[in-house]
Amino acid sequence: MRISTKNFRRAAVVALTAFVVVVPSMGSVASAAPRAAAAAESAATQQVENHRFPIRRVVCVNAHVQNLGWRGWACARAGTTLEVGTTGQSLRLEALSIMTRNLGGLCARGHVQNIGWQRARCVGDGHTLRVGTTGQSLRLEALQLVARRALCAEAHVQNIGWQGAECARRGHLIEVGTTGQSLRMEALRLRF
Repeated sequence: MRISTKNFRRAAVVALTAFVVVVPSMGSVASAAPRAAAAAESAATQQVENHRFPIRRVVCVNAHVQNLGWRGWACARAGTTLEVGTTGQSLRLEALSIMTRNLGGLCARGHVQNIGWQRARCVGDGHTLRVGTTGQSLRLEALQLVARRALCAEAHVQNIGWQGAECARRGHLIEVGTTGQSLRMEALRLRF
């Protein structure tokens, strides 16, 4: 099922509103796949906790890059720019994991080579959101984000370079990268 940009934004705002109520009551999950995801989420949470920023509003991103795999969590406090991926190496971004703390959570979906737009995913603070693919050698071509805070994003795209920052108020959609051009995203900058 394809979701239009308008419907994605509407669904993202509804989902983010729901997380304010739902996240505190979520329990643990008992299957093996969620345990692996929970272990990765726990590592990301620990990464966030290890940063002793004066302001506790933090975003952390881990990028999966062609031939390099997961690059490790990079974190930045609100108001500063976070950059992940590579430039000048002609390597594609394949997946991104994003986690926020005290920023209200976010919704995202990726546009992936041979797949198109993935299903939108939303998470509250302290939970990891993943877009893209791993183990399939597919490029991440574009990214849509909706957050409960103002947000700016900028993609470094094959043959284009840095596109220029796209910014939006809370609850509004940002789209970076390209669709229909078969160009890979190579890096991403985020600023909450």
